[in-house]
Amino acid sequence: MRDLTSDTITGAVISTMRDTKDPRLAEILESLVRHLHAFVREAELTEEEWARGVDFLTRTGQMCTPTRQEFILLSDVLGVTMLVDALCNQRPAEATQNSVLGPYFRQDRPQHKDGADISEGLPGTPLFFEGRVVNAEGAPVAGAAVDVWHSDADGHYDMEVPGQVDPAMRALFRTDETGHFSFRSIRPSSYPIPGDGPVGELMSATGRSLMRPAHVHLLIEAPGFQRVTTMLFPSDDAYLDADPVFGVKESLLEDYDTYAPDEGPCRGLTDVPYTLLRRTFVLEPLFAA
Repeated sequence: MRDLTSDTITGAVISTMRDTKDPRLAEILESLVRHLHAFVREAELTEEEWARGVDFLTRTGQMCTPTRQEFILLSDVLGVTMLVDALCNQRPAEATQNSVLGPYFRQDRPQHKDGADISEGLPGTPLFFEGRVVNAEGAPVAGAAVDVWHSDADGHYDMEVPGQVDPAMRALFRTDETGHFSFRSIRPSSYPIPGDGPVGELMSATGRSLMRPAHVHLLIEAPGFQRVTTMLFPSDDAYLDADPVFGVKESLLEDYDTYAPDEGPCRGLTDVPYTLLRRTFVLEPLFAA
């Protein structure tokens, strides 16, 4: 442990972890040290650059609150979130594909009955959502828990809307015996990821856009099936090919069809033009290890 050099310090650090009882933890820590040290060597990091990096991570942590997770956002924009997702959620093409959870999921959401209006009166184009959850053979999955959440017409989530105290544009539903669930809300809009913190500084420094394409988030869980965390994007959104969190997949694009109030399947339910979104979600079985 004495007179360590740039060539010997990596092995020395790893040797201090030899008594780690959890073998998986030991494997992860050794890999972390090896790759982190390799990064420092490859980049020939200076002391000033190292200090700036420490400051960046410190400020990232300081930006975290119960309603904002700057570290998740950092993981998102570096592609780590989607990389972990791609490694952990490899599914056949016919199954609903995963995407990022994002930093706006909340546990304190209300459970609503089928067809409920979850907009809490916020302004925007009415959105009627009709979903169905099935297994790989097309049979309905009854009793599935379906979380939904999305932004408003200005691209704000409920915790960002001035004066909005109660949860809005988010809810938990349960599928019926046919696997069906539905709700009414307002059409989401594209929006910028938070740019007032360290992640915003990184995006500015690298000339990247903050704009996410519009989407509706869904998290679906049912006993015996793999959990699905996904989102649905309008197929004509201008930001599909520049998503800063790399969450867009071709299979998650949908036509957000808009109708006049006296036209379409939901005619008569509103006196203004509305958007109808329909989707069938296919779950994969949860195999025993």
